[in-house]
Amino acid sequence: MVVFTTLLGLAMGYNISNMSDSTEGSTKNDTSLMPDGSGKIAKRGNGLKPSDFVHLHNHTYHSVLDGLTKVDELAAKVKEFGMEAAAVTDHGTLSGVLDYYKAAKAEGIKPILGIETYVAARSRFDRDPSKDKQRFHLTVLAMNNQGYQNLMKLSTRANLEGMYYKPRVDHDLLEELNEGLIVLSGCASGEVADALRNDDYDKAKQTAQWYRGVFGDRYYLELQDHGHPKSNTHWDVQAKINDGIMKLSKELSIDMVVTCDGHYLTHDHQDAHEILLCVGTGAYLSDEKRMSLKEFELHLTDPRDIIDHWGDEYPEVVRNTKKVADRCNVELELGKILIPKYPVPGGGTEHDYLKQLVYRGLANRYLKMSREETSKLEPDDIIPKLGDNVRDRAKMEIDVMANMGYEGYFLIVQDFINWGKDRGIVFGPGRGSAAGSIIAYALNITDLDPLKYGLLFERFLNPDRISMPDIDVDIQDTRRDEVIQYCAEKYGEDHVSNIVTFGKMFGRMAVRDVARVLQVPYAESDRLAKLVPPPNQGRHIPLSKSIVDDVDLRHEYENNPTAKEVLDYAIQLEGTIRSHGVHACGVVIAPDDLVKYIPLEMAQKGVVATQFPMGEVEELGLLKMDFLGLSNLTIINNAMRIIRKVYKEEVNLSELPLDDEPTFELFQRGDTTGVFQLESAGMKRYLRGLKPTVFEDIIAMVALYRPGPMQFIDSFIKRKHGQEKITYLHEGMRSSLENTYGILVYQEQFMQISKEWCGFTGGQADTLRKAVGKKKIDLMKKVKPEFVEGAIKVGGATKEIAEQFWGALEEFANYCFNKSHAACYALIAYWTAYLKAHYPDAFMAALMTSDHDDIDRLAIEITECRHMGITVLNPDVNQSYVEFAVVPAAKQIRFGMAAVKGVGVAAVEEIIRARDTGGKFVSVEDFAKRVSASKVNRKAWEALIKAGAFDSLGDRSDLLFNLDSILAFSSKLQKEALSGQVDMFAALGGDNLMPSIELKTSPVKYTEKEQLMWERELLGLYISAHPLDNYDAFFEEQTIPLRSVTPKIDGQKVTIGGLVTTIRTIVTKSGTKMAFVGLEDKTGEGEVIVFPKLYEQLGDSLRQDVVLKVTGNVSARDREGNLGDEAKMIADQIDIVSDKELREYESHGRKMVAPTTQATVSRKRYQAKNKPVESTPKAVKSASVNNQPREAVDVPLETLPTAYVRVANPDDHEKLLALKKTCGLHPGQSDIIMVLGDNKSSAIRLPFRVDLAGELRSQLIELLGDECVAIK
Repeated sequence: MVVFTTLLGLAMGYNISNMSDSTEGSTKNDTSLMPDGSGKIAKRGNGLKPSDFVHLHNHTYHSVLDGLTKVDELAAKVKEFGMEAAAVTDHGTLSGVLDYYKAAKAEGIKPILGIETYVAARSRFDRDPSKDKQRFHLTVLAMNNQGYQNLMKLSTRANLEGMYYKPRVDHDLLEELNEGLIVLSGCASGEVADALRNDDYDKAKQTAQWYRGVFGDRYYLELQDHGHPKSNTHWDVQAKINDGIMKLSKELSIDMVVTCDGHYLTHDHQDAHEILLCVGTGAYLSDEKRMSLKEFELHLTDPRDIIDHWGDEYPEVVRNTKKVADRCNVELELGKILIPKYPVPGGGTEHDYLKQLVYRGLANRYLKMSREETSKLEPDDIIPKLGDNVRDRAKMEIDVMANMGYEGYFLIVQDFINWGKDRGIVFGPGRGSAAGSIIAYALNITDLDPLKYGLLFERFLNPDRISMPDIDVDIQDTRRDEVIQYCAEKYGEDHVSNIVTFGKMFGRMAVRDVARVLQVPYAESDRLAKLVPPPNQGRHIPLSKSIVDDVDLRHEYENNPTAKEVLDYAIQLEGTIRSHGVHACGVVIAPDDLVKYIPLEMAQKGVVATQFPMGEVEELGLLKMDFLGLSNLTIINNAMRIIRKVYKEEVNLSELPLDDEPTFELFQRGDTTGVFQLESAGMKRYLRGLKPTVFEDIIAMVALYRPGPMQFIDSFIKRKHGQEKITYLHEGMRSSLENTYGILVYQEQFMQISKEWCGFTGGQADTLRKAVGKKKIDLMKKVKPEFVEGAIKVGGATKEIAEQFWGALEEFANYCFNKSHAACYALIAYWTAYLKAHYPDAFMAALMTSDHDDIDRLAIEITECRHMGITVLNPDVNQSYVEFAVVPAAKQIRFGMAAVKGVGVAAVEEIIRARDTGGKFVSVEDFAKRVSASKVNRKAWEALIKAGAFDSLGDRSDLLFNLDSILAFSSKLQKEALSGQVDMFAALGGDNLMPSIELKTSPVKYTEKEQLMWERELLGLYISAHPLDNYDAFFEEQTIPLRSVTPKIDGQKVTIGGLVTTIRTIVTKSGTKMAFVGLEDKTGEGEVIVFPKLYEQLGDSLRQDVVLKVTGNVSARDREGNLGDEAKMIADQIDIVSDKELREYESHGRKMVAPTTQATVSRKRYQAKNKPVESTPKAVKSASVNNQPREAVDVPLETLPTAYVRVANPDDHEKLLALKKTCGLHPGQSDIIMVLGDNKSSAIRLPFRVDLAGELRSQLIELLGDECVAIK
């Protein structure tokens, strides 16, 4: 155990097992010490003060799963200690230095930027496990800007060239890049210290001499405080190293410094740091052999303690830290504009070339001129022909871009987009605020006319303030890498990189990590994690706030000791970096080699990424692009490819009319499955209510269908249809709000109001947006008087009205949306809807191809095909392709073979190759002869047979029975073909002598149900038939269709039935199990909630593929009682229906009718969890007068009669069974109450409902007698 712990500890430079417990000489017992004014103890007489010491060796949370210190807290603590400087030296990375630089500057302390790098035992290129697993630590600091440049190069090359478990440098690299660097010999894992620890003084001396030879007086020997006798955690190994360091210093005249190797901020974080180490090593806190640093105090040591330890005997090692700090002077310039120079054709200026492209583009867009026509024209030829609004807007934008120096930026963006479009790559119409630029529209960067849709340029670029433009680019996800590669080739591989992203421990993850380390049972840790509130609109809620504000979590924290322990540690760990990843879409392009601006690292799967995250890349002024791969654009591209192939038609997305009648009819029906952004159940419901008629309606729905603004959707719909009066707080707002029926929806609207109503400039309007949207209190206080005064002077408003609108703006900021972004996504939605409306089979084939590996999505999409009248056919070796394919003029789609589980693309391509070469397969034998047995293996054969792909060539049961023989025949024949034997048979007698195979009939045939189960297993759903196909009468008469279970019937008690598709179980707070059961009938899918008592009764009988009949209540409300978009069933009774019962069911012809309204419920207002009740949001009151949605009034269900029956003899089992059977023939919505004997107190409500409108009453009277039946 001692050896194991020691080895782990040495990874950090500490030999934990050899710790000395001695605290002799500790400040606690030294009576010669006197407290100073701060309560700290300081040695008198050495003349040192806190600012004379500088921490030169510190780790932050950028030392992943090793350091715990937050960067801003480090800077603040250094300032609190009265120190003037401090260094950050994270393990193997510079990812935290820019963050620290800003934090230190903000606190008024000097930032010293460094790294604790790893030095390879031999060369950084060596990776021999027996020789190169050892690596040494070395503390490297940037002395000046040249040193910072070399530090970035050192870290980059360690990551890209020296990565072997850790990013390593070597002596060659240190010598090459030594200029401007200060080096400390490192901790106990340094080269010098390692030699001293192993009693190899000569090697230590030789190593120190080498470093001194390379770095001169910029090389220092590093003492560490925990080797001092007075240290509370004195370590004898470090003491031995320190003795050797002092000897070397004296012999070689190398100055020494003392460091502390801080890993967390204060001693209070020590236990949390132990938890962090366990997370990093996968250990439990209770493991005796785990890596532990508990015996060391690795917090940011108070400088007075260092002075007390070293100040009398070795004051120079303290003063030298200040000397090192004084030598370090790095100044980073933030906010620069570092845009690459665009290579202008012909050597002209960027300004002239951009102007030429812009006006030619405007002629294309607004004058409908062709590219050929405009290519011969100059701007002066085009400008007079443009409308005033177009001409003025273009001139304004060109002037702003020239003043800001962004012409090259736009040239770069338009270049790669147009390059891609010319090669058939589908791009989105824009994303974010760039759609507000007419220049972007002219250059084909965006596809929405900003003038027509009221999109503001100032939302994109504020003319009053230089800020980096941000154009986000959506690209079909299958060709994103081509665009990035084009940029890399054009501007240089060393100029382009992905951008890192940090995975952090937030909320639930922190709780789960801590709970695992503390060995809290999984069920309990899962329950506790789920009590943590999820992010609010993408913003994480700190755990320290949640345990106060969240009722359930607070109760757990206060009453459950285990929960308290977990949460206390999780609070300390929250926000700590857990891993590095690659940003989903961020790419940076630099004007020179990237390493001159930013350090790089090797990220996942060999991808090179920056060490700084997105925000810091932008702060440096580098050109950051968002290349987001969007699957919907790939669907659009595939649909257009199918349309070209099948219909011989070309679809030009940029020319689609935005008033197409069939497309809007599709929106109005809510048939938006597969339509981008508009396919949720709630969105479909709102679309059916809205019945959109103009593109603006779609834009508004994209913006409104989010938490917050959803409260306005009902009012928006009513106002559109004249059911609610459209009003404005002030008439001056009409032009800004009339497109949204008087409701404030977009940021651009209040920007426009501030311009028109308050006389703001475009720049002032954008400043207002940022102040309000980001809750910048100081800026809001500054802007408010200008806003109110402008509204009075320019808009003619009263002060009260202006104040009222300002109050609305403050609340509106919680949910306001960027119209440019909404408009761009609405356009992609329109494109997909247009394709679905005009080419339904091509669109659905493309959609299913995109989702071929998502069974749940495929099931939804095939159901949608049936709804659209499109038949989805089984895969077929003679008809199918890799992808889903359209059968021309047949309203049919053939299943793609690559979507069959177990059949890879390579196997399908081999089948298609054989089919294209020799024609369709005429038999299984023909298939076996022509298709490579090595490429289409047994697994693929079996999957294709079971999926029905060979149905045209043979019976599934027979083919599976003969499969071994078929494969042996295929393999033998193809081996003989390679050896030439098949050619010999052909030469001797032609086909008659060719080997053949005889298929035998299977003695046992698989049932239809078994074959359908295969389809579900391999295709994800049933294609050729449905297991419930023969039982329509049972489900129509005994249940209501699952598609009827919607929020419209919330609260109703109903009976449903279907096949179990999924079962998910959870453990409740009380430790019992409950289940969420996925149910499917021929009309749709639903979910049934089975609470513990009922789940226990069902036991193992509740399993996948059984048929259930479920009675219970429909629930569509959340925990706060708000009506949601999806309805579920809370089960009261579950009956498992056997195949025998289904087969023998006798139909009576009376279908069960589903209710059409909600049950009558108390209209009590539910208080939102942890939030005060507010009858009307402020924004509703103020943003637009009278625009709050009126509360919906539920229509109560018509009062239904109840049947009361009495069974005179409770022991008459035959009569009881007859009663149940009779009632079962008349299912309905009326309750039936049964009394046994004469005792009315024995009355029970039977667990089913009946239809009293038909013959049931007379049948009950016949069975029980007239006096025993009453209907009330």
